Amino acid sequence: MADGRTDTIKTKNDTAGQTDWDVLDRLVTTIRSRKGADPSSSYVAKLLGKGRLKMAQKVGEEAVEVAIAAVAQDKDALIDESADLLFHLMVLWADAGLDPADVMATLGRREGRSGIDEKKNRKN
Repeated sequence: MADGRTDTIKTKNDTAGQTDWDVLDRLVTTIRSRKGADPSSSYVAKLLGKGRLKMAQKVGEEAVEVAIAAVAQDKDALIDESADLLFHLMVLWADAGLDPADVMATLGRREGRSGIDEKKNRKN
């Protein structure tokens, strides 16, 4: 692409068979391993210990920070806040016993479908 972006996010930093998305797999493993850990030595354990309501609140705060960075057109802040949002969302998923693969499967099922049609057919 002319602007320096790659066609897919998977190929952006592909080195020695490692992709950007491998980071998410490692993060899932790390988050799962921190369940039950000492909250004084693990931020994940500290978040998990605060309960789901607090984790959900943190996800909301991070989402707002992403929106603010986007509106401010601050690319670096948008990257940082997006990483924070994704991290906190993954901690919340872990607490809820949700496998990120289930989220990816849902995205896969929606691929190629009109978002407007998909929302019309969604159960609320």
